Amino acid sequence: MVAGTKRILFIILGWLCLILGTLGIFLPILPTTPFALLAAYFFSKSSKTLHEWLLSQKHLGPLIKDWERSGVIRTRAKILATVTMILLFSYTTIFVQVPLGIKILVNLIGVAVLTFIWTRPSEPPKKSLE
Repeated sequence: MVAGTKRILFIILGWLCLILGTLGIFLPILPTTPFALLAAYFFSKSSKTLHEWLLSQKHLGPLIKDWERSGVIRTRAKILATVTMILLFSYTTIFVQVPLGIKILVNLIGVAVLTFIWTRPSEPPKKSLE
């Protein structure tokens, strides 16, 4: 009973993450890639079919495969994430009327996320011929 409940919960969480990631394409505050990676994790633990379906997607599949195989975030994805985050966080900092503490917090989170992204490898490790 517990294993079946966990499986259903992980499938639901996988779909929820995928929906939030899809919304993130259109809403600047929701990040797409982390939700896609979470969806892949939940599907990998609950449904081989859904996990394989997600990996077969044209745009998300290669990013998820790179991450699952070797923790890689490709340079193009890093640049896109950086430009998007700087634009959106700058907009919040300059134009949105919120307390200074909130603006500082938003920017600290942005720096932390970008630090994480840029400290990940950009290419899979080279296989030695030994």
